[in-house]
Amino acid sequence: MSVRPDLHQHYVRACQNLGQPENPFIAHVLQEADKDDKIRCIEGITLKIAGNNHLVPVRRVTDGDLQVLASVLHNTVYVTGLDLRYNVLTDAGAKHVATFLQENSTLQYLNLMFNDIGTSGAELIARALHRNKTLAYLRMTGNKIGNKGGMFFASMLQINSTLEKLDLGDCDMGTQCLIAIATALTHNKSVKAINLNRPLLYSQEEETTVHVALMLKNNSSLVELHLCKHEMKNFGVERLCEALYENSSLRYLDLSCNKITCDGVKFLVELLKRNQTLEILDLHANRIEDDGAIYLSEALALKNRTLQALSVVSNNISGKGLVALSDAMKTNMELSYIYIWGNKFDEATCMAFSELIQMGRLKPNCTDVEPYEVDGHVHLAELSHGLKKHYYWTPSCGEVTNKTANASLAIAAVSEH
Repeated sequence: MSVRPDLHQHYVRACQNLGQPENPFIAHVLQEADKDDKIRCIEGITLKIAGNNHLVPVRRVTDGDLQVLASVLHNTVYVTGLDLRYNVLTDAGAKHVATFLQENSTLQYLNLMFNDIGTSGAELIARALHRNKTLAYLRMTGNKIGNKGGMFFASMLQINSTLEKLDLGDCDMGTQCLIAIATALTHNKSVKAINLNRPLLYSQEEETTVHVALMLKNNSSLVELHLCKHEMKNFGVERLCEALYENSSLRYLDLSCNKITCDGVKFLVELLKRNQTLEILDLHANRIEDDGAIYLSEALALKNRTLQALSVVSNNISGKGLVALSDAMKTNMELSYIYIWGNKFDEATCMAFSELIQMGRLKPNCTDVEPYEVDGHVHLAELSHGLKKHYYWTPSCGEVTNKTANASLAIAAVSEH
């Protein structure tokens, strides 16, 4: 039997050697990790040192804390994941991350979302990934790396062949680096999921969407693509749909928070009739209205038998369109997840979705509404389920056990750890 390691004692000694005060939160996490039986197994563990943990006292991780932690984990083969979200790491901390990535050969998952890493830190991390052969999932979400920082990741994607999932959402990237990333993904065969949400775009020409569409024509490995808040209009949707006629790998397409109207939905409907791989479509916070919902319902009822999840949250749809979607679910047995909150519910809508849930056609944890009755009238209440329920947070009490409430993980999961 292998000897149980002692990460906490190693950490105490490293703090003394480097003259760095102990961080009680890190000490607590390492003590808990020392008790974890997974250490004895091949699968490894993920150290969760998230600065937004509300169940234990948290002192957020600084650059100095990270230097000590990196020295502790330098040769620790059973730590395969590191969650450092919502801390106060800067470009100096990114230097320690980069050194660690170059020297460590077991880390598969690294979450740095919402720290204070900028352009120079992004350069260091991206350059480290030129040589790293093990990291499969990196989240840089919310670090303001800017256009220049994004360019370093675009260059990295031309060299690295092991990274499978990259999240660059909310990173203030611009047109130039989005085009560069799309170009790199044309030839990259390893990336299965990429998040390019909320870039800073100053043009109405939709050049970035055109380049993403060109990439999708040639890329045969991408499974998941997030294009939220791209100022995308019907022209951009048409380009994407044309590209996806020739794509047989993409399963999850996120077009939320754009400017797609019912005319843009016509292109999506034609895609749904012809595409045999798309399983999740997120149209949350667009402008498809009743006409768009009716177009979708007709395609789903008559033609498509591949789509499993659809979000039309906050699309200014009234009862006419929502009832049409509920009717489509009665004939299309593949569509199992539907999210409709934020639209205009009338009594017919409430009755239709109440009926779907009561007859068992729509499971309560596969939608974001729940029926209740007042004075003989059925109403719908909001549930917190959705396609990206756990995008910005995960339950502090443990792992997510009910993945059906977070459909993107349940349907088109790309390995996190």
